Amino acid sequence: MRPMRPSRPVVALTLGDPASIGPEVVVKALASGGLHEGCVPVVVGDRRIVARALVTTGVSLEVVPVARPGEATGSPGLVEVVDVPADGIDGIEWGRIQAAAGRAAFESIRVAIDLALAREVDAVATAPVNKEAFRAAGVSQIGHTEIFGERTSTPDPLTLFEVKALRIFFLTRHLSVAEAIRRITTARTLDVLVRAAAALGTLGVKAPRIAVAALNPHGGEHGLFGDEEERELAPAVAAARARGIDAYGPLPADSVFWHAAEGRFDAVLSLFHDQGHIAAKMYDFERTVSITCGLPFLRTSVDHGTAFDLAGTGRASEVSMVEAVRAAARYAFAVRPRVT
Repeated sequence: MRPMRPSRPVVALTLGDPASIGPEVVVKALASGGLHEGCVPVVVGDRRIVARALVTTGVSLEVVPVARPGEATGSPGLVEVVDVPADGIDGIEWGRIQAAAGRAAFESIRVAIDLALAREVDAVATAPVNKEAFRAAGVSQIGHTEIFGERTSTPDPLTLFEVKALRIFFLTRHLSVAEAIRRITTARTLDVLVRAAAALGTLGVKAPRIAVAALNPHGGEHGLFGDEEERELAPAVAAARARGIDAYGPLPADSVFWHAAEGRFDAVLSLFHDQGHIAAKMYDFERTVSITCGLPFLRTSVDHGTAFDLAGTGRASEVSMVEAVRAAARYAFAVRPRVT
């Protein structure tokens, strides 16, 4: 007989790159208190990596292997682990790019996705990975979003940052700035605005107000400093409004994020990676959470990298991991209601 599913959402936590701070922030998050009240956290990864992280952090938790997530109790004081044995784990060194680490990180993600697709977990919260380690391991996808998109047959998932009252979507992600500018088209901007409005509605934001950040200084000053605003962005905003979406802009990027944080907008559409990342991380680096929208289930993530310089020291802050798990618990059933 299958165990009865708990009323709390079951959240899979991946370990990230085992040579990074990922495993350490996972165990520190589980020990920080409060997470188990909102969800049943289940670590998915090699339990030897968990054991090593417990030693380096000095965290006192009991490692309990579970064959399936449904066996987890969600009790404080435990690290309940779906073991994903990985080759070469014993030889992994802290703070260095290694193929074995990239393979272990990928396998943790792969199994977590499969469990979510099988509805054995309700959401996934991910620790940081290293793109060069993925490449060394022969992983074809460049990062988390691409892996989740490919394995769930989601062609273009949206990235949403959430930090306090500020939400940021991204028109483009892992591209050079030059290539990102080439991707700023009316068609793509309109498409992302439509999907962003739908994603916000799913998360409980009704009739969302979405501002589009400008590309050029002062919003281009009517073509004086560039014409992308008038040529591509303004028509997209007008088309979105014609579809009933409460869209605004393009508005100068040096102030639009502040206005959103003050409550004037429910989200901002950032045009490229650093434009939105800088705004979120300057607002509150540790509490920024990344949410992948458009998947068949919820995925959240820390908004920081592998921090190889801190790996193995036990000093890395777990705050972003805590916030990522809390966001996964908060939105899991909104994104995919549980089948009873």
